[in-house]
Amino acid sequence: LKENLIFTGAKVHSPMHVAMPADGAKDWFGKTPPDLSVIARSRGTDWVYTYLRSFYLDPHKPTGTNNTVFKDVGMPHVLWELQGWQEAEHDEHGEVTHLKLVEPGAMQPEEYDAAVRDIVNFLAYLGEPAQLDRSRLGPWVLLFLLLFSFLAYLLKKEYWKDIH
Repeated sequence: LKENLIFTGAKVHSPMHVAMPADGAKDWFGKTPPDLSVIARSRGTDWVYTYLRSFYLDPHKPTGTNNTVFKDVGMPHVLWELQGWQEAEHDEHGEVTHLKLVEPGAMQPEEYDAAVRDIVNFLAYLGEPAQLDRSRLGPWVLLFLLLFSFLAYLLKKEYWKDIH
């Protein structure tokens, strides 16, 4: 990991910072783009995975695309070269029922799904790299609390034995 991905001497669990300044992004895009690593923590990885797979062509939008998960999203489809372009099929009420690939991208649909899954898992890791340590330490903390509770119970019995 350190040989192939970490070139600055940072630690494995050090947070990564966004390279694009928020002020510049607001000037370029009209508002600051969302941090998908934070969204992966708040809405979950399934939501981000579905979001990245649900862009479709919409000529009425400034970016030329829309999303079934986040309607009228301002973010363009940044992975369109990999996925290709999808068109939405609508029902009689105007709701999107199905997305159909009309122009394939550089990847087959299965390859694109695997790439998006890898991206989403990496975003989840970026959102909270200490989660791995926390998951490893959790059982030990619970064991300590259980032992401490038992000792507190014995101490309580000792203090109150003369009163009862």
